[in-house]
This record gives sequence, structure tokens and C-alpha cells, in this order.
Amino acid sequence: MAMGERKTIDLEQGWEFMQKGITKLKNILEGLPEPQFNSEDYMMLYTTIYNMCTQKPPHDYSQQLYDKYRESFEEYITSMVLPSLREKHDEFMLRELVKRWTNHKVMVRWLSRFFHYLDRYFIARRSLPPLNEVGLTCFRELVYKEINSKVRDAVISLIDQEREGEQIDRGLLKNVLDIFVEIGMGQMDYYENDFEAAMLKDTAAYYSRKASNWILEDSCPDYMLKAEECLKREKDRVSHYLHSSSEPKLLEKVQHELLSVYATQLLDKEHSGCHALLRDDKVEDLSRMFRLFSKIPKGLEPVSNIFKQHVTAEGIALVKQAEDAASNKKAEKKDIVGLQEQVFVRKVIELHDKYLAYVNGCFQNHTLFHKALKEAFEVFCNKGVAGSSSAELLATFCDNILKKGGSEKLSDEAIEETLEKVVKLLAYISDKDLFAEFYRKKLARRLLFDKSANDDHERSILTKLKQQCGGQFTSKMEGMVTDLTLARENQTNFEEYLSNNPQASPGIDLTVTVLTTGFWPSYKSFDLNLPAEMVKCVEVFKEFYQTKTKHRKLTWIYSLGTCNISGKFEPKTMELIVTTYQASALLLFNSSDRLSYSEIMTQLNLGDDDVVRLLHSLSCAKYKILNKEPSTKTISPNDHFEFNAKFTDKMRRIKIPLPPVDEKKKVIEDVDKDRRYAIDASIVRIMKSRKVLGHQQLVMECVEQLGRMFKPDFKAIKKRIEDLITRDYLERDKDNPHLFRYLA
Repeated sequence: MAMGERKTIDLEQGWEFMQKGITKLKNILEGLPEPQFNSEDYMMLYTTIYNMCTQKPPHDYSQQLYDKYRESFEEYITSMVLPSLREKHDEFMLRELVKRWTNHKVMVRWLSRFFHYLDRYFIARRSLPPLNEVGLTCFRELVYKEINSKVRDAVISLIDQEREGEQIDRGLLKNVLDIFVEIGMGQMDYYENDFEAAMLKDTAAYYSRKASNWILEDSCPDYMLKAEECLKREKDRVSHYLHSSSEPKLLEKVQHELLSVYATQLLDKEHSGCHALLRDDKVEDLSRMFRLFSKIPKGLEPVSNIFKQHVTAEGIALVKQAEDAASNKKAEKKDIVGLQEQVFVRKVIELHDKYLAYVNGCFQNHTLFHKALKEAFEVFCNKGVAGSSSAELLATFCDNILKKGGSEKLSDEAIEETLEKVVKLLAYISDKDLFAEFYRKKLARRLLFDKSANDDHERSILTKLKQQCGGQFTSKMEGMVTDLTLARENQTNFEEYLSNNPQASPGIDLTVTVLTTGFWPSYKSFDLNLPAEMVKCVEVFKEFYQTKTKHRKLTWIYSLGTCNISGKFEPKTMELIVTTYQASALLLFNSSDRLSYSEIMTQLNLGDDDVVRLLHSLSCAKYKILNKEPSTKTISPNDHFEFNAKFTDKMRRIKIPLPPVDEKKKVIEDVDKDRRYAIDASIVRIMKSRKVLGHQQLVMECVEQLGRMFKPDFKAIKKRIEDLITRDYLERDKDNPHLFRYLA
């Protein structure tokens, strides 16, 4: 049949045909016996709509068909869907809803195919809502709006049942909640406003009830276990049936009710709170505490504060323990230097190891806990023990590890590891310059008296100190180690010189160590009256040194020298190892049998302190090479001394110790002097760049610049500023006494 002769279909007739197709679809959806649509049925329905929309006006029924499309849904929903939902409740209603929604989507899909021609032209031209949207909107307006609150309550009730441990149909919930999402057609408003808000409110109330009981009944670890388990379950809930966008909101609610609300009570629980967990080394519980509290805003601050208090208290207990041990030793009149301090430093290192492991492990390397550990150690690491500052204790500890015959017997690896830890501890000590000075004194003794056990370790700790405190900190110490290498070469050259010039021989074996003044601690160099035998040695070495360099002046430090002398006693001849001072005193008795205190003092040209020390070592100590009148334990200016010809000992070779002078006072004085120079230099540096500066700011900048080496005292800075004003480096502003100017 030709196109132009197509028969016009009127609305009544056309719609009656369409109605049959729609009724067939409804029957299929209701599960009634009805054959499926075949392609011929589908084509007939589609063509009918096509023909009715393409007839010439007034027979173009596009608008009427568009309206009837919507009415078909409305009629079906009102007659079939709503009654079946209204008669069911709770879980049965939810199942019915899911079934009806699925059917509705099928109906929309089929009908929009039949009416597809509308979508292509009529709707596009008129900018009307497309067929698919019209179909879904019908369901939203007629079904969803009526029952969403009942559905929401039923879903929340099932969620609460699941929280109480009952089994529920998670698949059903997923399908129901998908309706809330899909009904928004790309927007989440319906899900969020009609379901999520109420669900979150219910969750908060549920966990608020739980937490109020748990906090009274449970210990802190048990409570945290429950909290962690709840968070895990809620996360699981999201993955099974809630929309993924709910996860952060849901977890935030649970964390707030379980943790934020009770944070303080939980951490302060008497026998199981954070203090107790740290005290009892409950590593797993502390890790859990970190994991949970890191999730809530500012949750870690109280934990890190308790950690800091705990570490500080443990450290202060170690200080007190060491103090008590030292005072007991004093009471027993025992030698208190050394062992007690060694034990103290060891314990501090162990404490640091332990809590650093906590910071890196339980507290996942978090900066807050690194800061807490640092602040705690700074508190007790700057307290002294029995009159010794921490700086001195650390230096002594290193000395004991690095010298031959020290009390610490360790393998090379253990020494390296321990030195590493000592350098870490040094970071907490504010008087680093004091440590440097004590360390330098002890290093000098190790190097000069050949007490250093291993050159590699000496260089290794200097490298570590350099990394920690900068090159300026170790430059002198590195110079000292290098000096000794050069001194050994120098000695070899001297021996060659002597073998080439036999007439220059000093008559005795002579070893000279030449050092660079700037690197080493300052030593008193008295003009000791050397015995004639030794004067020759000095002359010979001077001549040799002149051949090497004409521009250097040698200053002899006799207080550091040692001699091996032969003592001819009646029982046997013995070799005595003594200091240069002791040797000079003993050699006086070759020409006199008896000498008074004042004669010895005059002939040696030494001060009282030194004479008392050396005579005490020779006549009152273990080896009595000289007899003293009167025979008391102390030296006084009226004493007389004679050579003890009867002296003997089972050894053929003995070392007669000379007690070292306590250098602590001198070290502290030296450091104070250096600090004055450092403060001066810092003030001048700051003022040179700033030109004009207020007092407060100058002091703060100065403290900041010098803080790496020591904590300068405000009074000391003020004093140095005054001194620089008198020396015309700075001047005070005429109108404002708190303002300084730099005088170029």
C-alpha cells in the first residue's frame, strides 16, 4: 500500500490497541500466565505509536500519547502497587518494595521502547522530561513519598538488630538502599536526607548508650578492643549495603561517641589508662591507643603529654637512684668516681632505646611523640648527679669506652653502637660546649699517655659528633688526633738524626711529642729546674728541631712527661716508671742523703701544690721510695725526706702513680671564658646585619644563635652588651635606653 494512502488512526482506536499491549505487560509483571512479547508484537506497538505521531494535524496525537504514557503508570501504581505495599509491614514490606521497584523499572524500559518515537522528536523539540524520567518520577511521587519514612525506620531497625549480633538479610538492605540512591536520578539528596541523616542520628544514640556502660565496666584495653571492633564492623557495614559516601560520616559518629566523648576518662583510668600501659610495657595496647586516638581531632595530644610525663618521671627516678648511690658511696668513703656514673649513663641509654622503639613502633614515628621524647629527655638529661654535670658524665662514659683497660669490655660493633647512642643523648644536653671541653681533656690524656684502645673508634666518634654538632665542634679534637700521627713521624726523623749525628746523642733514650698549641687544652708550663741529665736532652732536641723549622717556638710541658729510672736499692735494683716531676725530685737524692721540704721546693722551682702532690706520691702512698720524718700520712712544710734504701717489691718494674689534679674547676672556668667570647661574637654578628635592634630581640636572637652549643644566661648576655658598649662596638639610643645601634 502506498505511503500517501495510509489510513488515519484516530486516538480511541489507536489507544485501545496500545492498551492491550500495556495490559499484557502488566500481566507478565504480576506473574499471570501470558506469552512473552515477540518481535512482531513489539514492532506492531511501536508502529502504531509512530503512525499516530506522524499523521497530519489535527490527527497528530503526540501530546495526548505523552500524557497517556504517564497515566498508564499512575493507574498501575494506584490500582496494584500501592495496595500491595500498604498491606505489608517491616521486612515483608521491604521485600515487596524491592520487587515492585524492579518491576517498575522493567515496565519503564518496555513502555519507553514502545513510545520511543516520542522521545526522538516530540520530547526533544519541546524540551520535555524524557520518557524514562517520567516513568521513574511517577514511582517517586506516588510510592516513594508515601512510604519512605516507614522504609527508613524498618531499615534502621534491621541495622540495630545486626549490631546486637542478629543475622539479617544484607542483600535485601542493599537493594532497598539502592532505591534511595536511584530515585535521585544522579543526585544523592534523597538518600542523604530521607535515610542517611536519620541513620547517623540513630548510630550516635546507639553508641552513646553502649559507651556509657562500657566506660564504667571495662578496663582501658578492653574498651579500646571493643571500640576498634565496632569501627571495623561499621566499615564492613558500608561495604555490604550502605552507600560508600556514608563511610566517613558514619565512622566519624562512632569515633565521636566512643572516643572523643570519653577520651579523658579513658586515658586517665586508674589501673589501666595510658600511664599504666606505659608502666607495664603494654606495647600492643599502646599501638591500638595510637591507632584509635589518631582518628579523632587533637586526639594524640593528651596521649603524647602522658608519654612525656611518664618518660620524664622514669628519667628523674634514674637521676635520684644515681644520687642515692653516690651519697651511700660517700658515706662508705669509697671511690665514687666512675662506676656509679657509668651505670647511670648506661641506664639513660637503655631508657632512650626503649622509648625510641615505642615512638617508632607503637606511635608510628609520629612527630608529636618524637617531640615529647625530646622534651622529656631534655628535662632530666640536664640534671647533674652528685655534683657532676651530664656533660661531664657523658664525656667520662666515652672515656671509659675508648681507653685501654676501661671498665666497659665491649666488642667493636658494640662500641660503635654505644658511641652512636651517646651522641644521640648529647643532642638533649644544653651545655654541649662543656661536654666538648671535658671530652677534649680526656681525649688528650688518652692520646698522650697511649691509653687510647683504638684509633678507628676515636675517629668514628669525632665523625658522629661532627654530624650532630657541626665542624667547629670537633675541629680541635680532629687536630689532636692528626697531631699524634705527625708527632710519630717527627720522632722517627729525630731517631734518624741521632743515628746520623752520634756526637749529638743525649745519653738517654728520648721520645718527644710535638703538639700544636691551639688544638690541645692549655697546660701549666712551669720552669721546672730539670736535672742536668735531662737538660742535655732538651738542648739536643732543640738543635734537631731547628733543622726542620726556624719559625716555631717550643714550649716544654714537663707536667705531662714520663721517665723510666733505675733505683739501686739494697735488696735489688728496680726500674721505676714515674712522671718527669717525680723523676726530678728523686734525682736530687743522688747528691744529698736528706732534704727538707723547702730545699726540694727551691731546687725544683715548683709551687706548693705540686710539691705536696709529688712528695705524697713518693713517701705516703703505696710505694715508699722516700722515708719521711715525721712518719705521718700528710705532707707539711716542716717535713724532711731521705732515700729509702731498704725499699723492695716483688715486681722488678713498678709504676708510681701521681694523682691527677682535679681539672673540673678549670674546665668550667675555661668554658665560661669561651662563652663570653661566643656571646660577644654573636651580638656583634647580629648587630652588624641589623644595625639597630631592641634589647629583647637582640637577646632572643643571641639565644637562638648560640642554642646549638649552650643555653646562654640572660644576665650574661646583658653583661656582654654592657661590655661591648664600653668597648665602643654598640651604643644606646639617646631617647630609648632599650634600643642599641651598631658602631661601624
